[in-house]
Amino acid sequence: MSRKVSLKDIANRVGVSTALVSFVLNGQGKEKRVGAEMMTKILETAREMNYQPNEIARSLRKGSTMTLGLIVADISNPFFGQLARVIEDEALRFGYTVIFGSSDESDVKSALLIDTFLNRQADGFIIVPAEGTENQVKNLIQKMFRLSLSTVFFQAYPLTMSCSITIRPLLKQFAILSIKVTKEIGIFAYKNDMVHMQERILGYVDAMKSRQLEENIIIKEIGYGNIKLEVENAIYDLVVKKKLVDALYFVTNALSISGLYSLSNHGILVPQQLAIMGFDENEAYDFFIPH
Repeated sequence: MSRKVSLKDIANRVGVSTALVSFVLNGQGKEKRVGAEMMTKILETAREMNYQPNEIARSLRKGSTMTLGLIVADISNPFFGQLARVIEDEALRFGYTVIFGSSDESDVKSALLIDTFLNRQADGFIIVPAEGTENQVKNLIQKMFRLSLSTVFFQAYPLTMSCSITIRPLLKQFAILSIKVTKEIGIFAYKNDMVHMQERILGYVDAMKSRQLEENIIIKEIGYGNIKLEVENAIYDLVVKKKLVDALYFVTNALSISGLYSLSNHGILVPQQLAIMGFDENEAYDFFIPH
């Protein structure tokens, strides 16, 4: 492996000082009154020698790496993949590069990603927090700069920017409309205490209670680490074996897709035999639901 070209190598080739080369390569040539011909010679020599600047050293001088750390639950999930792409495109407009990581809803992995991005001198964070990461976010705020949360979960902490969707009233109204068609409605949600997840569950519960259907409430909590198997088992239990429901709510994209695959495998027709509602939009729905 060839040795990395240094400022000293360029200086020796051109016959000038290392400091002069540094000024030119850092855009300070005119400020330091370096002649145009000399600046051109230094830049061309650096290009010919395939000089690659030390980004860490450069960021220390500038006080910025122009990078943002994005932490989501699972970058392979279409919802988070689309979110990441929008963030990446917008960041690029302002000259920022985005580095990604998936927490897999694990507080341990979330902590590792935060430490990694901090060590890489990220200028800011965009985080979809996992359950149990409140102290991580609090410590991060105390350590650094700008913080953006994709959803407000930890409302006691001051943030530079946050965005939140209050879904409980919306889901309640949707559920009430559904109850007019059927009273046997179940809901699939993740097994955690995050505010956004509880809001979605409570919207469903509110709707059922408002129609005096407390005894009909069916909530299936799915572990994030084993979505497909747990959804399959729950679908078999509720729909195939016991036939307890006529409609299902899936409160996330991943749950919706897993549920649709399971229903398809069991030959359950949507919406002819079972009505469903998914929280997120996904192109895969077109393959399951007739227009």
